[in-house]
Amino acid sequence: MAVFDVRGIVDELGSLRDAWRDSQHRPRAPHAREFPSRTVLGHVVEQIKGALFPMRLGPEDLRHDGENLYVGYTLNCALQSLFTQAQLELRYQARHDEPDPAAIERRARDAVDSFAAALPGVRRLLDQDVLAAYQGDPAATSVDEVLLCYPGILALIHYRLAHLLYLAGLRLLPRIVTEIAHSQTGIDIHPGAQIGASCFIDHGTGVVIGETARLGNGVRIYQAVTLGAKHFPEDAEGNLKKGLLRHPIVEDDVVIYAGATILGRVTLGKGAVIGGNVWVTEDVAPGAALSQASLRSAPRHE
Repeated sequence: MAVFDVRGIVDELGSLRDAWRDSQHRPRAPHAREFPSRTVLGHVVEQIKGALFPMRLGPEDLRHDGENLYVGYTLNCALQSLFTQAQLELRYQARHDEPDPAAIERRARDAVDSFAAALPGVRRLLDQDVLAAYQGDPAATSVDEVLLCYPGILALIHYRLAHLLYLAGLRLLPRIVTEIAHSQTGIDIHPGAQIGASCFIDHGTGVVIGETARLGNGVRIYQAVTLGAKHFPEDAEGNLKKGLLRHPIVEDDVVIYAGATILGRVTLGKGAVIGGNVWVTEDVAPGAALSQASLRSAPRHE
């Protein structure tokens, strides 16, 4: 077995870590892990997916008469792990202050309690998403195929779970959860976005939905659609301003075809149809149909 002399590399990497920690005002030798684990969160999400859909996303040897036992055990394990990860994030958030361990534990428990209580509502929403995909895609042969195979459903499962964590005041955990789905599907949904029931993301690769986007019920989106920001205002010091409402509002029953780009805090009215590869930076009236041809023939705004 070949042996490499890596002592110099190890020392140099250690110096780089120390320099980074100094620049971020972090202690050089933390007593324990500072950050949540992407691996652990991935496992937690898989457990919760199994608890939500035990006979389809649970273990292969599960029987109907054992569903509740499996769901109870699996959900408890997942929530215990999530509680630990939430405490890690909250300690990270308070790293520049004097953290209060008891307060952090209470906040983490409250966050996990609210997350758990909302899971039946998430299951109801996901049932509607699955049905919307089945009804909206002539290639779908069953709702089971949709749940097991469609990347848009996988992305929505991760998003809807992450959105609960976001509502509970966490920020890093939900980003990790949605980025796991992003890496698997090519669908990038910020956990802060608001997405109504019966959402259908068909094919999905390249879809981007920004943090302050708001989607109504029955929205259908195809691949390579962007619901993004038009510009990024800066403060007096040149830093990007955070928390501004900078992404589109998409009302009920809107259809957005492949490659469309919608930027800024514009509103797509109820029932509007946005054609493929269209660039939209202004409001669209309810029921309107935009295409490249209609935009080319429209009068320009001076």
